[in-house]
Parts: sequence; C-alpha cells; structure tokens
Amino acid sequence: MWPVSSTELANILRSGARKNEIKNCSMRKTIKNSETELAPENASWLDLRTIARVEVTSEDWRYPIESAFDESDERGWRAAKPGKQTIRVFFDEPQRIRRIWFRFIELEAERTQQFSLQWSTDKTDALRPLFQQQWNFSPSGSTSQIEDYKVDLDGVWMLQLVIDPDIARGAAVASLASWRLA
Repeated sequence: MWPVSSTELANILRSGARKNEIKNCSMRKTIKNSETELAPENASWLDLRTIARVEVTSEDWRYPIESAFDESDERGWRAAKPGKQTIRVFFDEPQRIRRIWFRFIELEAERTQQFSLQWSTDKTDALRPLFQQQWNFSPSGSTSQIEDYKVDLDGVWMLQLVIDPDIARGAAVASLASWRLA
C-alpha cells in the first residue's frame, strides 16, 4: 500500500518526481545489465605501451602481461607458476591517475584471492598503500571480480599490484583479465 493517496500520487508524478522519490526515499541510481558491467565505461584510458614499462614476477607465454592492458586482447595475463605474484608499472614520466579499473576471472577453481595496490611518487619513495581487497571465486557462482576505483593521485611514478591467488591453499595461479588506468 502506498503511503500517499492516489490523488497525491498523480500530483507527485505530474510534478516530475521519479518513482523512487514517492516513498520519501530519494536515491541516485543506475540500472545496468551484466553485459555493461563486464566492460568499463568509455574513458580516456592511458596507453601504457607508450608511457610505461611493466615488470612481472612470472608470466605464462600464452598469456603475456601486455594482453591485460590491451582492450582488444581478451586473453589477459597469467603467471607461469602458482603463488603470490607482483606486477609493477613504471611510468616514464610521473602521471596523474584518476581511475583504476581491474577485472579478474576464475572459471575453474573455488578460491579466495587477495590483491593489494600500492603507489610511489619516485624511484626511492616508500610505497603508499591504496587498496587491499579479497574475493571468493566459485565456478558455480561468482566467476568475475570487477573493481572500479575513482582516485586522485598526482605524480605517480610507479604502481605495484600484488596478487595472492589463493590465501587459504596457495596452490593457485594468479591471473588478471584487464587493468585500465585513466
């Protein structure tokens, strides 16, 4: 039952109010289907091939790190060996970073992954923590993790992503489907 009469409801709707404001509850929202959530909204993504060098602790030659940064390559990156892995992005010149977007996919194994992201302003600066996140993957349920962070980092010289692919068992291989920076 509505908290207002039908006459009041008609007046509210005529005044241009959205339906979610009718029950004295106003919220900004966007409804997206799962297809739109798989790809980040159009943004001015940095072309890391031209402005940075990437370092990884391990790499399966079939899933090179550059494919995680290439919007047209769906393979993503995958480590060659199990266990914790580190990916470092070294910029040629300090950058201003406003957005960090990750996508991880696990279709086969049930596991709890943890990643952390740090940054620094120069080659000798101590790493500054940004995020640490855990995610439970399950082939019968949650197979994709998307993280979209709005940030305002100025003078970024280096980003370091550490992925622990299975904090409970440790035998999983780290992977990263996509990493975008704007």
